[in-house]
Amino acid sequence: MPSLTSRTPGPAPSGAGATDAAPARPGRDPYFDNAKYLAIVLVAMGHSWEPLPDSGRVIETFYTFVYAFHMPVFIMIAGYFSRGFDLRRERVWKLVTSLIVPYAVFEVAYTLFERLTGAPGFPLSPLTPYWLLWFLPALFLWRLTTPVWQTVRWPVAVSLVIAAMGAVSSNIGGDLQLQRVLQFLPFYVLGLQLRPAHFDFVRRRAVRLASVPVCVVALAAAYWAVPRTTTSWFFRRYGAEQLGSPAWTGAVVTLLLFGCAVVLSACFLAWVPSRRMWMTALGAGTLYGYLLHGFVVKGAIRLDLFEADLVATPLGRILVTVVAAAVVTLLCSPPARRVFRFVVEPRLDWARKPAPAG
Repeated sequence: MPSLTSRTPGPAPSGAGATDAAPARPGRDPYFDNAKYLAIVLVAMGHSWEPLPDSGRVIETFYTFVYAFHMPVFIMIAGYFSRGFDLRRERVWKLVTSLIVPYAVFEVAYTLFERLTGAPGFPLSPLTPYWLLWFLPALFLWRLTTPVWQTVRWPVAVSLVIAAMGAVSSNIGGDLQLQRVLQFLPFYVLGLQLRPAHFDFVRRRAVRLASVPVCVVALAAAYWAVPRTTTSWFFRRYGAEQLGSPAWTGAVVTLLLFGCAVVLSACFLAWVPSRRMWMTALGAGTLYGYLLHGFVVKGAIRLDLFEADLVATPLGRILVTVVAAAVVTLLCSPPARRVFRFVVEPRLDWARKPAPAG
């Protein structure tokens, strides 16, 4: 995913809400690369389930379960690796080249894709992120606010209040999908507060064993909830009234979903391998998989592949899931990264203003 470097971070900045981190180890930490790869596979699988016609209660259950935590865990990891962010020139420039430029490039690319594949009037609207591109401007805005959260005394509580206010209100405009920016904010702020000891804790054997019954209960709860509620709550795109509920329920659901997401994220992280494996190198390319797999999913929709008779069978549903995992794996691979690096990670030194003398 965007700008989630897996290099072990150095000590967190001093100040309110910061504690001393463990001494930094050189190089990338395979644990976080493995976590990012597994999470991007869940993202691709979830996106492949969305277009399934009459997907059935079982698929909807897994969809609900996955959407309860797959983006929160990504955002927490992003926050964890943003602890040292400040507004120095080089860091701000890195934000521009790693988030804003890819966002602009892929907004144009997806708009052209839509126009060439059946929607000739599809608008180019930079302030209305296309489908999965919302995460890039969101991470840009969250990172810019990092110094604030390193100063506030109770950062997670304050961010939850902001998220709850967003869920209660239905008057927030669609520009840059600010509703999502606000409602997902607590996960980024929580990531800023995490330390290596927290990840060491969730990898304990006792936590790993406890995660199994927790996930079983979560799946049972998702199965129960499927016919009784809407998964739109997990998208964080709407206020409560837009989802047909009283405004005050937005605050309650915000706290409930935050607690569920943190617990399930811990369960997920408990089972992530710590050693270097075949998937470790793929974790460094999750931004590529994230930005590019949308073309495959949307292309399959345009070709009516999800309407095939085979897809309507249990075997077809499994096949769709496996293909989604394989495609995003391929897009995260080193060969794909070499091909698409010029648009995903452009070198724009020529556009950077020279630093002032002295």
